[in-house]
Amino acid sequence: MRLTVLGCYGGIGGSRRTTALLLDDDILIDAGSGAGDLTLERMVLLDHIFLTHAHLDHSGFVPLLADAAAYLRQRPLNVHALPETIAALKKNMLNSELWPDYSVLPSADDPYIRFVPLACGATLQLGERRITPLPACHSVPAVGYRLDSGAASFVYSGDTTDCEEFWAALNRIDNLRYLMVETTFLNAASQAAARSGHLTAELLARGLARLQRPVQLLITHMEPGREERTMQEIMAACGAFQPKQLQQGQQFVF
Repeated sequence: MRLTVLGCYGGIGGSRRTTALLLDDDILIDAGSGAGDLTLERMVLLDHIFLTHAHLDHSGFVPLLADAAAYLRQRPLNVHALPETIAALKKNMLNSELWPDYSVLPSADDPYIRFVPLACGATLQLGERRITPLPACHSVPAVGYRLDSGAASFVYSGDTTDCEEFWAALNRIDNLRYLMVETTFLNAASQAAARSGHLTAELLARGLARLQRPVQLLITHMEPGREERTMQEIMAACGAFQPKQLQQGQQFVF
């Protein structure tokens, strides 16, 4: 499996792109603004999008991706998400006001988008690749994802605050290699983090104290303009794990 980071910021500004991860050539994990940097030719290759939750920085490019390559694809774009996420997108985005409802257009039998409900813990196998939604605790229904090649697993937390079930799930992964985890807020904003369902360095350290496996720790989704200060706090709280700031354009083969 080859994972390419198209976007990994908590917001936009300059070259910053919001979360989108390209798995091989045909799977997108979240559809933030990073997905817009794909060429039209690469968009055509997409068969599946797996969403962590409904917030626009993770889902906003779903209708644009479906629309951009629609006349070239000749097949629906499969969008995998929690039932609550699907309902939110249909109500608030694909509602024929903000955007046409491409889950029934051009026709119900041949739509541009095919929604596929998923359940936390239920693994979907695509060829040799296994994708499993993991627990997350956010301000809206949300999941993380385990991407498992068989040889190794890459885990992406999605948006979450401290979530005991998430760390317990990681401890059950025998081939865990990478952990891409959000740390949105500075420690001083702990109340905002609690309200919005995000992590601070101190909350991340609390979670990592439960982790019973070695892992390569990758930090994502930091507030724009505060990345350096956030990484300083993460190094102070979690330095034993040698955390690295995730970079757009990075590739991981596992």
